[in-house]
Amino acid sequence: MKIHPAPRKRNITFRYGINSNLSEAQRIMSRQKKLRRLPHIFSRVLELPFHSDADVLVEENPDCFRFVVITDDVGNEVRAHAIEIYPGVVKIVIRGNDVLEFSLNDFELDVWRFRLPLSTLPELATAVYADGELIVTVPKGLSLENSGDGNEEEEQVWLFKVYWLSSLCGTSTAKPRLCTEKDRR
Repeated sequence: MKIHPAPRKRNITFRYGINSNLSEAQRIMSRQKKLRRLPHIFSRVLELPFHSDADVLVEENPDCFRFVVITDDVGNEVRAHAIEIYPGVVKIVIRGNDVLEFSLNDFELDVWRFRLPLSTLPELATAVYADGELIVTVPKGLSLENSGDGNEEEEQVWLFKVYWLSSLCGTSTAKPRLCTEKDRR
């Protein structure tokens, strides 16, 4: 008699169908592992109006991410819009006068995307078109999570306190730049 060992992982669940009137295929299907929901929705995404195979230069600095695309398809007026798809899920979309718009058949399928870390501030993203280059800048914040409660004055005071305390300790050499309402325009 052959004895099979019990599974070592507790999080794997099996369903056993021992009923003899089931077909062989149904018995095999009932023994398979249950699927669980995977966290494949990212909370912050930048979406550029170019195909997914476009050449985009991505620069990461301590204070921001910068995306540079050489193109002639964009007009002079370009803006970055932060769209909240679902509470806590934000997508940055670039819109402008002559920005390439996709038809409904190609809606969001073949678009250049970049997953942004939680330290970024998508609401403060800017887009500029100059000298044949589209430059999108997404600033980073000091906190890992954006509270999203709309109380930005407290966040700015908190950033100032962190800088003030770090300057007393002598750990910081560069001054942080506080973003105001003028910077959003």
